[in-house]
Amino acid sequence: MANFCYICGKGPGVGNHVSNANNRRKRRFMPNLQRVRIVEESVRRRVRVCTRCIKAGKVVKGA
Repeated sequence: MANFCYICGKGPGVGNHVSNANNRRKRRFMPNLQRVRIVEESVRRRVRVCTRCIKAGKVVKGA
């Protein structure tokens, strides 16, 4: 399963781990995805949505 938000399409970012000795190696910043039930066109689905979309009210949750 891909690590992308269903609403906004946010995915992993890339950057560096930086140690105290200033050694650098690659790392990934993962989005904070939650599985929620949404109502879309009168159909309930379970999708992965980032918490920013949930807080902003872009998701219509279904029971």
